[in-house]
Amino acid sequence: MYVARVPNRGSPPAVLLRENYREAGKVKSRTLANLSHWPPEKLAAFEAGLRGLPPGGGWGELAEAFEVVRSLPHGHVAAALGTAQLLGLPELLDAGPSRLRDLAIALVVARVVGPAPKLATARGLRQETASSSLGQVLGLSRADEDDLYGAMDWVLGRQAAVEEALAKRHLSEGTLVLYDVSSAAFEGKCCPIAQLGYARDGVKGRLQVVYGLLTNKDGVPVAVEVFEGSTGGPGTVANQVEKLKERFRLSHVVFVGDRGMLTMARVEGDLAPAGLGWVTALRAPTIRSLAEGGYLQLSIFDQADMAEISHPGFPGERLVLCRNPALAAERARKRDDLLAATEAALAKVKAAVERERGPYRGEAKIAMRVARDAWKYKMGKHFRLSISDDSFSYERDEASVAAEKALDGIYVVRANVAAEQLSAAEVVSSYKRLANVERAFRIFNGDLDVRPIHHRNTDRVKAHFFLCMLAHYLEWHMTDRLAPLLFVDEDKQAAEAARKSPVAPAQRSRAGQAKDRSKRDAQGQPVHSFATLLDDLATLCLNRIQPTDPRVPAFDKLTVPTPLQRRAFELLGVSPRLGAA
Repeated sequence: MYVARVPNRGSPPAVLLRENYREAGKVKSRTLANLSHWPPEKLAAFEAGLRGLPPGGGWGELAEAFEVVRSLPHGHVAAALGTAQLLGLPELLDAGPSRLRDLAIALVVARVVGPAPKLATARGLRQETASSSLGQVLGLSRADEDDLYGAMDWVLGRQAAVEEALAKRHLSEGTLVLYDVSSAAFEGKCCPIAQLGYARDGVKGRLQVVYGLLTNKDGVPVAVEVFEGSTGGPGTVANQVEKLKERFRLSHVVFVGDRGMLTMARVEGDLAPAGLGWVTALRAPTIRSLAEGGYLQLSIFDQADMAEISHPGFPGERLVLCRNPALAAERARKRDDLLAATEAALAKVKAAVERERGPYRGEAKIAMRVARDAWKYKMGKHFRLSISDDSFSYERDEASVAAEKALDGIYVVRANVAAEQLSAAEVVSSYKRLANVERAFRIFNGDLDVRPIHHRNTDRVKAHFFLCMLAHYLEWHMTDRLAPLLFVDEDKQAAEAARKSPVAPAQRSRAGQAKDRSKRDAQGQPVHSFATLLDDLATLCLNRIQPTDPRVPAFDKLTVPTPLQRRAFELLGVSPRLGAA
């Protein structure tokens, strides 16, 4: 900032407070306040302060000349909102600007920078209770929760068009399409689709909804769909096939789903009639039958960790056998722990049956105690029991343990895609890309705080998940651009080249490993997670400055960005001045 004196013909010169800034490589200036009415001594003290010199009357007079009325966290808002505008999210929702569109974008950005229920989000937008500069930047300082609910109803009607636009951006003929489902716990009992079901998010015993996420091969979200909480994953596949064929007009994509999703019934009933390619994996009982039938010879893995075979039970399909030693060791460790825990529980039951005072009696009673205390570890198949009315004994079935151990680390990827389109290694890599969808679910349940869901209206629940998907779309691109400042390995090609086989565990590049060790990036700045980097950006505030002289208008002033913050905005291609005067 500096004081400029502008000639004013026959009148005294105008005394203006100005600052320079850079935009598109050019230096420009803006006027912050008119100081023409200030007394000369006050103006001299102020100018001295701007130059870093002590004024004649000391610093007290200058300090009292201005008041910081309010400071709103701004940097994280500018980063997220600016990136959303670069990605064209507002135009995806509606070609023309409107208050409803601004409210919808506010909901998306708020879900990234500070996820909260709609009531708290509305409170954070309002001028008197603002928790960030988001409401001021978008001109929504008077918005309330009813406005946000109206925006949710509005945005749901645009979901299909937005998803079709995203599909055009990120999907094409012959590409991989990843799909998986998860669940989210529900708050309340009034929503028709909130039901009890298999808790994929680990929140057991609660009403829930199930949602399916469709992404491209890199995990960029394209579409989301909400189902009743009791819906099984296979029951959602038909909707996705119809979506790909009818709405997205794709006829030759490769649909990738996990072994629990793409069952034989779904392959034959949904994917095959649609003519789609697919990649999935066999379940454990089928793998055991392959081994028992002699089609899976363990000697195959003496020379390699991967081999392709055919089987008469899977005509026209390709089976790729894989063995991961690291996975085998982990499964053996877990089994040993579970067997030990089961034996400890069985020993307690045996002691209860054989004790002198108040022993357990009755075959049914003893069996129920075993089922309650021991079988919860799911190791019952590896034990032989003998139960009578007054006795109980057990022993480990070592043959059963050895048979299961022989298949540790072995999985079989199944596909109907020709070798000319995907090699055996690419088939395995395609299946392992489902980790991108699993990562998305962790973001939904973590950074985006999708649960618990408080809405009672089914359409509002669907709108909630659609907004969360758009927020994940925004976060995915921000993370990709900010990778040099995050623990993310930005040199993915080098990391993949260092991997000897797609079956082997994923590795980080040398640059990624160096970042992990030093906790610093290439420029020496501390490395962040996405959440902590947003917290750091939030310290860049939009300050409302009010001169004590009532004749001088108030003005906004940004905190000076730190080197880390400047670097973050450079990587995003966004100006921190977004929305600032």
